[in-house]
Amino acid sequence: MLDATDLPDDIAALKAMLIAAQAREVRKDDRIERLEKLVAAFKQAAFGRKSEKADPEQFDLALEDLETAIAAIHAEDEADSPSGKPQPKPRATNRGSLPAHLPRIEEIIEPESLICACGGGLHCIGEDVSERLDVIPAQFRVVVTRRPKYACRSCTDGVAQAPAPARLIHAGLPTEATIAHVLVSKYADHLPLYRQAQIMSRQGIDLDRSTLADWVGRAAFELRPVFDALIADLKRSTKLFMDETRAPVLDPGSRKTKTGYFWALARDDRPWGGGAPPGVAFTYAPGRGGQHAERILQGFTGVLQVDGYAGYNRLIAPDRVGPDIRLAHCWAHARRKLVEITRTGTTPIAEEGVKRIGELYRIEAELRGFDADARLAGRQARLAPLIADMRTWLTHHRARVAGKSPLGEALAYIAKYWDGLCLLLTDGRIEIDNNSVERTIRPIALNRKNALFAGHDAGAENLATIATLIETCKVNGVDPFAYLTATLTSIVNGHKQSRVNELMPWNFARRTSE
Repeated sequence: MLDATDLPDDIAALKAMLIAAQAREVRKDDRIERLEKLVAAFKQAAFGRKSEKADPEQFDLALEDLETAIAAIHAEDEADSPSGKPQPKPRATNRGSLPAHLPRIEEIIEPESLICACGGGLHCIGEDVSERLDVIPAQFRVVVTRRPKYACRSCTDGVAQAPAPARLIHAGLPTEATIAHVLVSKYADHLPLYRQAQIMSRQGIDLDRSTLADWVGRAAFELRPVFDALIADLKRSTKLFMDETRAPVLDPGSRKTKTGYFWALARDDRPWGGGAPPGVAFTYAPGRGGQHAERILQGFTGVLQVDGYAGYNRLIAPDRVGPDIRLAHCWAHARRKLVEITRTGTTPIAEEGVKRIGELYRIEAELRGFDADARLAGRQARLAPLIADMRTWLTHHRARVAGKSPLGEALAYIAKYWDGLCLLLTDGRIEIDNNSVERTIRPIALNRKNALFAGHDAGAENLATIATLIETCKVNGVDPFAYLTATLTSIVNGHKQSRVNELMPWNFARRTSE
């Protein structure tokens, strides 16, 4: 607040100050109203009716815009503060220092003079240190390779010259790192090739999209043996997850898109301390029929954790010839059926079912991290009585609810997969739900949102190959760019097929940590 002595004597100037203060108050009220509208929009996107909610895959994009708008309003508010300077406030996010592995470039800012007002010299008694995150935008460079030729002055035995280094693209422009950058940008950051070509053109590099596509295709071909070895490694496990998601593919003959599917096969033994590294593999198939799952799983024996899709039933058919597979089902899908009913109004039976399943999840969370034997013992002591009681509850209400009603269908779904839902009481390695593989398949869905459809079946197969390696890198804490650069370089330099297991992402993680 201004002191009276700071007020101008001139009446016109005083009036101008008063008008400016009133305008600031009006603008402040306007900013509050805008903030309230933004908050309301956020709540609607997050918690509104199902039909009005933002798509979960697009929600983060909407949230970014809301947060950006709110920050702009706060900046406007700070600019209008009486002092003209931003008011300090505690940081709400990104607490802690920046990562230690980032290179540091230090700058020392000294006072204009080190001579005191009294004439004596100043000496350092401490310092304030702050860190800010800086960036050097992606910068392309040219690697010039010179191979001098040498000849002997005393004879004519020939010319000596080092052999040309191997290249993934014969006589082509890109290094293996450049190709890895294109792969990661397309399949991890979901940037279509034409957008990458536009980004490169801003640095004066004119590359046609078809050229980038050629690089991607050749890289996918060279990486295929690694992909095949990764799938084979997963199928040697005795406990896996499986899920599928749509993959629209252009059908050139009809000028329309047809619906293919990506099938995800995943391993994650970390919740019970298993020794096998996590991994995920995607396989493209032209349909969703159970025969595709059977083909992908050929040679696998053990527990397969899945959702309630009926196509998996052929894997346990009595007349099936092949390795023994047991299906474990997903409590999250059972719960989802009941939650959808609770959204339509007051439904005590569905609400009680949700509460019962929630109690199972609470106990599972407490058992998470124990080894398989300890988890099994805990489940038999704590989960088994609750599940047995829920079986009685389920039977009781199914006899009293119309089978064709939404609630009747939800209860019938749970009853249909009851044996698979209860399999976790016999094996401590089994999870309570299928969420591990659902998380790994989300990037495929996001890529579908950006690219709309694959251009061809072969393109979908290439996507599956490269996405497999990138997503397996992610679950193992490996930088996909570093991995693909090193792997492509090893392949170009003649890495032996018999040692392909050394190129698995989890082995790269071990090498870089040593």
